Formats: sequence, structure tokens, C-alpha cells
Amino acid sequence: MLKTKFLVVFFLAIAIVFSLTAWVIAKADQNQGRNQENNATTNEKNATSSGQINAEEHRSTVANFVQSLLSVANREQGGIGEQVRVITQQQNDSEATTSQAMEKVQTRSKIKTFLLGSDYKNLGALRSELVKTRNRIDQLNRLLPSVQNASNTVEIQNQIQTLEQEQTKIENFIKAQENKISLFGWLLKMFNK
Repeated sequence: MLKTKFLVVFFLAIAIVFSLTAWVIAKADQNQGRNQENNATTNEKNATSSGQINAEEHRSTVANFVQSLLSVANREQGGIGEQVRVITQQQNDSEATTSQAMEKVQTRSKIKTFLLGSDYKNLGALRSELVKTRNRIDQLNRLLPSVQNASNTVEIQNQIQTLEQEQTKIENFIKAQENKISLFGWLLKMFNK
């Protein structure tokens, strides 16, 4: 009988804690909707000053990368131009996934992040895209000796360097998001593994 009372009280306490947590998260999401524009401006300033990146910056950088390499691909004769075009298209497709994941991580409410931790699913997607981008950078580096025009070689090298800098910013973004303090984040990490 005593065990039954204890279990009822225990489960009732857990239900109350989870109900309050859900209520706090819902309120925080409502407040986030009102303050999202102000937070976006603040996040943009903080990300730029700390060497991190936000989704809009990433879109812009990748768009410049794509334009530049497509012009190189059009000037190069033979298979090299087509290979550069394929790599460029793959990176352009990857940009959408990366930007979307970054936006979801950035717009997650502070209360939810505090209680549950960062958005580990989208951070994992970002890590996956980082690996794919590294592979594309390696492909471009292997193509460099085959490029016929010296100005095209310089342009590809510049774009590789830009993409590497972008990679570093995304890595910093991931580290900063993972290092946020949370109450139950450790529990979610255990279930995500």
C-alpha cells in the first residue's frame, strides 16, 4: 500500500514537472515570435563579431561561390569545365540544407534550449554537410593541375579558400551551439546516440 502511494505521488510529481515545462516552452515560443526580428539582428551582430556565421551570410557566400565557379566552368574546355559545374551544383544544393538547419538552430527558443539543449538533429545535419563540402574542396584541389588557364586556376584557388573560411565559421557555429548550457540536454544526447 505504501509503495502504491509512493508511486502515485512520484508519477504525479513527474507529470506536474513535464506540464510546467511544456507550458514554459509554449510561452517562450510565443515570446520568441514577437522578438524574432530583434533577436535576428542581435544574432547577426554576435555571429559576425565572434567569427561565426548565420544562414543569410552563408547563402550569400555560396551564391558568390557558385557564380564565380560557373563562369570558370564556362571558360574551361573539355571535362574540367563539366566537373567544376557538377561540383558547383552539388555545393549549391548543399547550401539549402545547411541554411535551413542553421535557421532552425538559430530560431530555437532560449527556454527550450536551456531546458532541452541545442537542436542536435540539425547540428548533425550541419556536420554531415561539412563533410560533403570538404570532399568537394578536395575534388576541386585535384582538378587544379588540369586547369588550362592561369586566371581560372587563381579563381578556383580563391573560391576554395572562401569555402574553407566558410567551413571554419560553420564549425565555430556548431561548437558554440553545442556548448550552450541546458538542464536536460545530457539526457537527450544519450537518446540521440
